[in-house]
Amino acid sequence: MAGDVAEGAAMMPLVSVLIPAFNHERFVTRCLDSVLEDPYPAKEIVIIDDGSTDGTAACIADWVARHEGEVAIEYVSRPNKGIAATLNELAARAHGEFLRLGASDDYFLPGGLDALVRYLLTHPGKGAVIGDSIVIDQQGHKLHDSGMCDLHGADKRLYVSDDGIRRAVISQWAVGGPVTLIRKSVLETVSRWSEGLRIDDWDMFLRLAARDAVGFVDVPVCAYRLHETNLSKTRHIATRVINLMESRQVALRRIELFDEPYRSLLKAQTHYIAAKIAYLRGHVASLAWHMAAYLSLGFLSRLRLPAAPRSAEEA
Repeated sequence: MAGDVAEGAAMMPLVSVLIPAFNHERFVTRCLDSVLEDPYPAKEIVIIDDGSTDGTAACIADWVARHEGEVAIEYVSRPNKGIAATLNELAARAHGEFLRLGASDDYFLPGGLDALVRYLLTHPGKGAVIGDSIVIDQQGHKLHDSGMCDLHGADKRLYVSDDGIRRAVISQWAVGGPVTLIRKSVLETVSRWSEGLRIDDWDMFLRLAARDAVGFVDVPVCAYRLHETNLSKTRHIATRVINLMESRQVALRRIELFDEPYRSLLKAQTHYIAAKIAYLRGHVASLAWHMAAYLSLGFLSRLRLPAAPRSAEEA
């Protein structure tokens, strides 16, 4: 058995599983266990505790001590630097050809890593691939079968083409949880994560989508956990405004990467985000102006977008 595992590992590219951890003492052990439960043979774990103030660092250290020798592990605990800086440091420490992006409050599903790796092996022009997720609650009970469809309302038909993926990344961000596998080499062409951002993944995927570098496999590859501290799900109005303002700055910064009609579609999205900010602040006139701009730009850009493929039922 050990010989078969070694042979399988030698035939498959090394994957570095990158886990930025912060204040998830309740969940991080399940996340780490799931890396071992996935049968993909050629992997290492690189994990950084980003200045947690709870027992996360101790949970990780205990897990590493129990499983040392079962898988290559590099563990660092240091003061807080933020998610983007942590991801950049994780990538710099990684030895793998492919990087699996993790999250310490979620966990991986067996077989997901193999599906993502095989996609990139058969699509050498793609720099990254995403899968779907199941959605769970704090206790691990399943809430939804598809994070993309049930949680974010995504139209998966868009993800069968580069045009569709570009459109989806711009106008309906539907990626939740650790669903991404990325070639380490792609970080040299689209640059790494933009440090200082609180919500970093949309910025990265806009840069990838502008290069038609994103693929999709319709397979649940992780469990995305909903709980009270999810950054993207906060109900605190001031925090929501800050997050939206950051998202708008990201969109404005990346408009120049796209040709028409996607440039106009991203411009429309900046107005939609501004309308959300105006609504939260109670600025009625600004809300009306930005919604009018969003609707007009969105309408004009969609006239020039390729039609989404029809499902078998519609055909």
